[in-house]
Amino acid sequence: MVLKLHGVATCSGTTYAVVMTLHEKKIPFEIVPVDTKNKAHKTPKFLAIQPFGLVPVIDDDGFVLYESRAICRYLAEKYPDQGTPLIPTDLSAKALFEQAASVEYSNFHPHAFAIYVEGRQKAMRGLKKDQAKYDEAVSKLSAMLQVYEMILSKQRYLAGDNFTLADLFHISFGTLLEPAGCNLMSWWKDLTGGNDRRI
Repeated sequence: MVLKLHGVATCSGTTYAVVMTLHEKKIPFEIVPVDTKNKAHKTPKFLAIQPFGLVPVIDDDGFVLYESRAICRYLAEKYPDQGTPLIPTDLSAKALFEQAASVEYSNFHPHAFAIYVEGRQKAMRGLKKDQAKYDEAVSKLSAMLQVYEMILSKQRYLAGDNFTLADLFHISFGTLLEPAGCNLMSWWKDLTGGNDRRI
């Protein structure tokens, strides 16, 4: 049975992270579009597989899993020798990966998500941007990216010299921010294809 991915048809945001992981691991899959604009993710049928009413969700031959980062880790560890290795197996390297993944979750994602919501999502919904929230998120993300710049001056990727899920996790909302002006161009080009990398 081909793995089913329930998510937004445009494969943006967190659905995109899972799609990228599936591609990196060369795992065949079928996308099951969830019409979030019409609240399909809040129906009883969908809530039966994702009680929080969010996307994405995978169904891997009857094994149902939600939360994008958990899904990506599951896929990377289920197929360690297939496609791109995304989680190191060496203990020290894995610890550095977990450190970088935690940094993304705690220091990048909250600010990137706030910028996306205030700067793009509200406009798409015809809502007014909260400029103060937007400016605060931009300021905080800019400060975090200065630390990234320091880290990336010593290594190619966030967990060392190999691409991992820690880097991949940045792409889903990073691409929505169009961060071409940040001082991480070599790293960002690696992630998004400008250096003949991947996306």
